[in-house]
Amino acid sequence: MITAAMLLLVAQAQAISATALQQGIPSLAPMLEQVTPAVVSIRVSKVMPTSGRDREQLGLSYATGAGSGVIVDAVQGLIITNHHVVANASRITVRLSDQRTLEAVLLGSDPGTDVALLQVEAEDLTEIAFADVSTVAVGDYVVAIGNPFGIGQTVTSGIVSALGRAGINNDNYEDFIQTDAAINLGNSGGALVDMEGNLIGINTAIISGSGGSNGIGFAVPTDMVVSVMEHLKRDGEVRRGLLGVTIADATADIVAALEVDVEYGAVVTSVMPDSAAEKAGVQLSDVIVEIDGKEVRGSRQLRNIVGLMLQDQQVELVLYRNGIRESVQARIGGATGQAVAGNSAVAIRSEFRGAILEVVKDDNNHVNQGIEVVSLSQLGAAWAAGLREGDVIVEVNRRSTADIEAFNRATSASAADSRNSISALTVIREGRRILMFL
Repeated sequence: MITAAMLLLVAQAQAISATALQQGIPSLAPMLEQVTPAVVSIRVSKVMPTSGRDREQLGLSYATGAGSGVIVDAVQGLIITNHHVVANASRITVRLSDQRTLEAVLLGSDPGTDVALLQVEAEDLTEIAFADVSTVAVGDYVVAIGNPFGIGQTVTSGIVSALGRAGINNDNYEDFIQTDAAINLGNSGGALVDMEGNLIGINTAIISGSGGSNGIGFAVPTDMVVSVMEHLKRDGEVRRGLLGVTIADATADIVAALEVDVEYGAVVTSVMPDSAAEKAGVQLSDVIVEIDGKEVRGSRQLRNIVGLMLQDQQVELVLYRNGIRESVQARIGGATGQAVAGNSAVAIRSEFRGAILEVVKDDNNHVNQGIEVVSLSQLGAAWAAGLREGDVIVEVNRRSTADIEAFNRATSASAADSRNSISALTVIREGRRILMFL
């Protein structure tokens, strides 16, 4: 049995210890001998402007950096690394485990997933095999291979600490594998492999106050890597698909407010006009649980899946609507239309969780009945939930709110429900229907 006592192995070892094998001592050496030739060291040069008083005399300086990469196609010479390793590079060189140094060409790069694709021309390359990431589990032993601090190829071991990590950079498409295998500066773009030497992820980030390993490292899973790689091979970039919805996680409180019996999914809180979703008949408060056969556990997963789909790709959405499981066909788009604004109200006034509400005026361009938010405190719960001045609330928990009395009845009924204290508000904003939870 392999234990955590295997802390550090140097990958250049060419011979397997016969004594260790004869004595039955566990060793990663047989696997590493096959895998490490597929992991390369990357060196980049970047041309950077120097500071100076006179812009006309602006000079140039050269900065260098180091990282790692993984050969994924030996015939075509394709190498996967991180976007941040090669971003703005003027020259990229790759050093193989046999010490050959090659010039590399950047085929494409995707900042959203931090994945880049390089190509080299060489014979006798070794490529790595991809693992089925769906079988990876927390607690599985893993090995990280890379070039930390530029000292040369190094191997560390650990376990899978968590799956589906996100929120490291909220602008990105994230579904990280977390590991406690030591990952340091220079490991970026290197391999995270299972005990059979199959690639499960590309090492990309760490959380550390010192800049060194703190037992919290992250790798982009290979299913995402493969999807991005296909885009980069074909287009040199990822041309992201768009469904045309805004979404929220289907938490227990939210599905209770919607009276839908599901344990996971992505709740549709807004449908953009003329979008793929609108054309497919997707509606406000639908709970999407599957897309094209892939389970949707929450909003971030749906965003990741759709973002890596091809524009004009036909997909099947499985969703719950009014408690009934349905499926609709959608064609993934790349752009949406936009709608415009409404105006405000006078009449009966009320206060609700930091928002001042009035019945909407007859001259509103988009809504002829409902409750408008005329002002609100930025310290209140309404602001925190996303309500803004000018929003018109037309339903609370699917009950029409044509006037203040109806609004108060609906919110009081929600508050009296011991199972759930959250209200599902249907809001009109600039001509669009939006679902919020407050």
